[in-house]
Amino acid sequence: MTVTGSCLCGQVHYVIKGSLVDADHCHCSKCRRQHGAAFSSYAGFDPGDFQWTSGEKLVSIYEESSGAGWCFCKCCGSTLAGSDDGEITSIAMGTVDGDPGMQPEKHIYVGSKADWYEIHDDLPQFQKRVANG
Repeated sequence: MTVTGSCLCGQVHYVIKGSLVDADHCHCSKCRRQHGAAFSSYAGFDPGDFQWTSGEKLVSIYEESSGAGWCFCKCCGSTLAGSDDGEITSIAMGTVDGDPGMQPEKHIYVGSKADWYEIHDDLPQFQKRVANG
């Protein structure tokens, strides 16, 4: 499977030449702030399958001392991907073109979800990040 996507202004594009895995809705306060929303939706992949196809020089990574990071477009501010020690490891599902071939399978960090948001689906809920399988 090949997955493509881009930022809001269309200057940054990527391709993932493989399947997405382990998709979730993250409710941690950091992802909420990064996305300006009640939660973020990410899917993982094999890092070797990922490539920026245009606009890579416009991508900036905000990385914490833990190594966790968020990649965003310097022009429009779109959050594009998640990183771990500078390696792109997940994609913000809202940036995917078309059908990503999967849907989020769980909610994570629900203990720090926004007070004003109620989860109304039947997906499993976890207090931390857990891998599927």
